[in-house]
Amino acid sequence: AIMEHFTRELPLFENSGPEVPEADPEERYSDEDAEVVEQIKELLDTRVRPAVANDGGDIIFRRFDGKTGIVSLYLRGSCAGCPSSVITLKHGIENMLRHYIPEVTAVEAV
Repeated sequence: AIMEHFTRELPLFENSGPEVPEADPEERYSDEDAEVVEQIKELLDTRVRPAVANDGGDIIFRRFDGKTGIVSLYLRGSCAGCPSSVITLKHGIENMLRHYIPEVTAVEAV
């Protein structure tokens, strides 16, 4: 059965993992908020994601609420079930984003 699977060139894995909620493409930001979102994504891509990837996880930007200053992030991989992910999220990522981007008031996992 296994050899038959390979000889028929069927995929090794089915994409049956949990769906990753991506940022809403219909989300429209004001010019000011769009600039903040770009800054958030830049910091996440250059400073956060590489460090989190070393531990087998990933963090994906979902949305920014310009009225409340809350950044919503999706944790996946080892980050999703890790007990210290809340500490990383609050003390690491939130503090860094708040330091570099004054418009950010909090970070939450979705």
